Amino acid sequence: MLKIFKHLQMKEWLLIVCSLIFIVTQVWLDLKLPDYIYEITMLVQTEGSKMSEVLVQGGYMLLCAVGSMFAAMIVGFFAAKVAAGFSVRLRGMVFDKTLSFSMQEINGFSTSSLITRSTNDITQIQLLIAMGLQAIVKAPILAVWAILKIMGKSWQWTAATGLAVAFLIVMLSIIILVALPKFKIIQNLTDNLNRVTRENLTGIRVVHAYNAEGYQEEKFEKANSELTQTNLFTNRTMAIMMPTMGLIMSGMTLAIYWIGAFLISNASLPARLPLFSDMVVFSSYAMQVIMAFMMLSMVFIMVPRASVSAKRINEVLNTEAKILDGNAREGKKGFSGAVEFRNVSFKYPDATDYILRNISFTAHQGETVAFIGSTGSGKSTLINLIPRFYDATEGEILIDGMNVKNYSQDALRNKLGYVAQKAVLFSGTVSSNVAYGEIANDSLDKSGIMKAVEIAQGKEFVEKMEGEYEAKISQGGTNLSGGQKQRLSIARAIHRQPEIYLFDDSFSALDYKTDRVLRSLLKKEIKDATTLIVAQRIGTIKDADRIIVLNDGEVVGIGTHNELLVNCSVYQEIAYSQLSKEELEIG
Repeated sequence: MLKIFKHLQMKEWLLIVCSLIFIVTQVWLDLKLPDYIYEITMLVQTEGSKMSEVLVQGGYMLLCAVGSMFAAMIVGFFAAKVAAGFSVRLRGMVFDKTLSFSMQEINGFSTSSLITRSTNDITQIQLLIAMGLQAIVKAPILAVWAILKIMGKSWQWTAATGLAVAFLIVMLSIIILVALPKFKIIQNLTDNLNRVTRENLTGIRVVHAYNAEGYQEEKFEKANSELTQTNLFTNRTMAIMMPTMGLIMSGMTLAIYWIGAFLISNASLPARLPLFSDMVVFSSYAMQVIMAFMMLSMVFIMVPRASVSAKRINEVLNTEAKILDGNAREGKKGFSGAVEFRNVSFKYPDATDYILRNISFTAHQGETVAFIGSTGSGKSTLINLIPRFYDATEGEILIDGMNVKNYSQDALRNKLGYVAQKAVLFSGTVSSNVAYGEIANDSLDKSGIMKAVEIAQGKEFVEKMEGEYEAKISQGGTNLSGGQKQRLSIARAIHRQPEIYLFDDSFSALDYKTDRVLRSLLKKEIKDATTLIVAQRIGTIKDADRIIVLNDGEVVGIGTHNELLVNCSVYQEIAYSQLSKEELEIG
């Protein structure tokens, strides 16, 4: 857990040091109070004492109490400032680290777990610093200082206090040993509850369509009950602390006064007054010792959970990204928009079977190269290797004559206009989604956005929306149809004006007429760019300069539409399953 605190900055360490000074001041003031109680007790029972002397000692007590209060307020302010600043930075670090992950690392943690780690887990660290800085530091100082104060007063009283402290330590140890393993389980169960909730909300349409509300409720109830029962167990275990603390405090006070009564009754008359005063003072100091352990008990409640959270956060921060940045910003001279695969093979991490085997082809500037094949043939995987969502297991992928691994990731992806298989939109407006990645919304190229939307065949439905290009888009684009989302995703790629377009089955939600018109306009607009298209429809790709047919991860045919109809049986099967001979324009 201590590893997490290496991310504290110098100014935060300075605040912690200042807090230590005020904590020591507070403890000193708290432990001065019993000294004044001793003086007042002696004055009250001594003949000839003046009220002014008692009031002076009372005034000192009041000053100590007020000073202790102000010191505690300052420590609380510093602790809150350190905790809030550290949690903000830690959350930013986790978020930035997550953005650097490839799909391999994302899948290794799961989305729900990463959300929990960047919210709930960091909150646990924040609480530990805010409250623990006061308790962790103050408790041992208070306990040791108070023990030093009471030593030598009476071995009987010291023994009673020692027995109470020993009983307290044993109780805390047992509780921690029982509760600690459960805290890690709680964090994992929180991940699971987030996963079930997210899954339910994301798939709400399917849930309603299949009348599966009851089934989903059972899944949620199971996850919720597991988390609730585990929380109840730990909270009930921790709840034993407070009443036990009260019992120990009351029992120790009773023991001190019982022992005091015995000592006073057996002492000589002149020694009784100092003994009585010592008993009152000793009782106050003994309470301070127990209070110190009560503060530690609060820490023991927070530390196990925070320790688990710190470990989970460190797992994210210490994970090395598998996709490493290169240094190149540009490709070789004489190349522009060229894509080449050289004997590329790929398998997913920890998998035994290859998804792609020995893929080789070249797409030159201005060419359209399409990929087709049965489901699971590796088409989307091939496209995803170009922006380095994964790295090729074997072989090389070259952009503009240079291996993609030599590019910095931002430079590589600046060359690409990527349209995913599943259209992804973000909460915002039509404009902010089309011009995605541009910082200032007021400086967006409105004419460029309108042109991109028009080419993508989205002008008609966008201009019917309230606010038109400033119309609100909900998270995930849930207020749009599948075809509308797909057209805005295509418009986003067009607006970027990249060297290379990657369309991963990006026309599937469009009707045939819209598909044909869009591709016709697109061909004119991006005639100087290289286009790679993954598609299931023959009609979408039959005009491509070259079509690559995949089957079980291998290339089984390369050529134009007409060439493949003659010499590629896999392509023939796909073509004749979709279109008639007349539609395929044969003969």
